[in-house]
Amino acid sequence: MHMPGSGVNGAIVPPAPSNGTAQLAWQRLAPERWPLPPAAFPPGTALVGGAVRDALLNRLGPQPDLDFVLPGDAVALCRQLQRHHGGSAVVLDAGRSIARLVLKGWSVDLARQEGGSLSADLQRRDYTINAMALPLAEPWTLVDPHGGSAHLAAGELVAVSEANLLDDPLRLLRGPRLASALGFRIETRSLAWIAQHHARLVEVAGERVLAELEKLAAAPEGQNWLIQVLHCGLLGPWRAGVVDETLLERLSARQAAALGLTAAETAEALPLARLAALLDGEGLRALHSSRRLQQRVERLRQWQQRLGTSAPATCAEALPELERLKLQRQLEQDLPALLLSWPAGSAGTWLQRWRDPEDPLFHPRPAIDGGSLQRELQLQASPQLGALLERLMLERAFGRLHERAEALALARSWLACNDNDGAKAPRRD
Repeated sequence: MHMPGSGVNGAIVPPAPSNGTAQLAWQRLAPERWPLPPAAFPPGTALVGGAVRDALLNRLGPQPDLDFVLPGDAVALCRQLQRHHGGSAVVLDAGRSIARLVLKGWSVDLARQEGGSLSADLQRRDYTINAMALPLAEPWTLVDPHGGSAHLAAGELVAVSEANLLDDPLRLLRGPRLASALGFRIETRSLAWIAQHHARLVEVAGERVLAELEKLAAAPEGQNWLIQVLHCGLLGPWRAGVVDETLLERLSARQAAALGLTAAETAEALPLARLAALLDGEGLRALHSSRRLQQRVERLRQWQQRLGTSAPATCAEALPELERLKLQRQLEQDLPALLLSWPAGSAGTWLQRWRDPEDPLFHPRPAIDGGSLQRELQLQASPQLGALLERLMLERAFGRLHERAEALALARSWLACNDNDGAKAPRRD
């Protein structure tokens, strides 16, 4: 089964490696801008992985991550480079001799070559488009033993081998994530391997799985590949029961644009909404997510279920005042994620109010702060003070309270009706 891909913007790379291909990649990589000159690396060093792929696709960032393999001890070289050029050296895997140098905002990864040759090292990679190398000493050569450049030109993601996917089962999920990021399709046999071995993903640390899911959820058309991941069974141990695929399909960049979300609002709301469509708090806990993400997802899911999908705005506006205030407080930061599942008309009205930081309902605040209440009314901290602040917030949120003097008058009246011996501090003579 193939997922439709958007191709590679007009076949940026030729269908087979050539001298011109390598030279084009080096031109885009611009090694003269690197934090380390190529001459700083020992003979036999080669640039591999994502930087090579992205150079051929002409999608390099200003400071791309640089991954090098070399025949010798990468940890020792990393420390040597730190002594001569500065930066911070980090040992990533002492046993396999993998280290990272962070220098001038760049990340430079160094790894000892596995196997007796560069081609043997590339044989161990996940997908062919990541199994290409540019030897530093041979700027006219692209080492491409598995046809990765041809697959780039075709917009196709192809696994190097079934065994390689299982060497690190996270690669089963990384394939859909890469395909989504690049606008590629996954070759039929490779996708079959991913589906066949989906249960192996549980062997991977939850944090790593979640990191890939978050990247996939943030991709512009990530909803399509999240559905594919679901169909492959990759989320079986963590998904939140029966997933509403219709809702997930709706959570697209096009929907965000139709609602009028800005790029920044979309970048925050869309990934959260997609994760909430797939996972609940329990699933996120199993993936060792932050407590804050668990809470955000749980609250979003609860309000989606409470309001339904037929007329959510009408249901929300018909809530009792205390419930409506609870909705606005709990989703104050994440309201656009809720609105992504709403019809454009009603969502637009809510979005306009949410963008106004002075809107008392969409950004509820007490009409007067607790410290001022304590000083003005000689109160001490107590549950009753908390209840009073909640009442003042409610009155302000629904437009019945505007001025500080009004808040103090209402507070005195409320205290008279809800007197509690522990509410008032002793007077000072």
